[in-house]
Amino acid sequence: MTWTAPEVTRTSGSLVADEREMLTGYLAWFRNSLLHKCAGLTGEQLAQQTVRPSNLTLLGLIRHMAKVERVWFRERFAGQSLDPMYDPAKGKDADFEDLDPSRAAEDYARLVEECRLADEIVATVSLDDTFVHGGEEFSLRLIHLHMIGEYARHTGHADLVREGVDGATGW
Repeated sequence: MTWTAPEVTRTSGSLVADEREMLTGYLAWFRNSLLHKCAGLTGEQLAQQTVRPSNLTLLGLIRHMAKVERVWFRERFAGQSLDPMYDPAKGKDADFEDLDPSRAAEDYARLVEECRLADEIVATVSLDDTFVHGGEEFSLRLIHLHMIGEYARHTGHADLVREGVDGATGW
C-alpha cells in the first residue's frame, strides 16, 4: 500500500493570549499549515519539483524544517550534541536534494517528532532564557519569532509547489 501524508487539523490559537501562548500557538499553527499543504499526497508527489529551476519540493520542505527544528531548539537552545540529520558529504542542500520518495513517511514522522521534542524542551523554561551562538546571545523568544517566520516563508513556497503537483490552492 502506498503511503500518503495524513490529513492535519489546524487549530487557531487565541487572538488575545499572553505572549507565550501567542508565540507557541502561532508556531503550532504554521507547523500544521505546512503539513496541511502535504495532506493526501504520496511520497512520489511530495518529491515532485514543480517550480523549475528551483529544487523546492514538499518533501524537501518537510526535511528542511525537521533540520531547522532540531538545530534551533535541540542543538542551539538545549545544547544537545547530535549527529547531522543529513549526510554533510552530500552538500548543504541535502535536505532538499537527496530525496527518496519511498522514505517520505519516515521524513514526515521525523518532522513531527522534532516538533514534539522542541515543545518538550521549551515547555518549562522562560522565553527570556538565552544561549550563545556565533558569539551572539539569543533568547528563546527570538527562536519562536524566527521559526514562525521560517514556517511562514516555506508555507508560501509550499502553496506554489502544491498547486504545481495537483492544482490544489488555498487553505
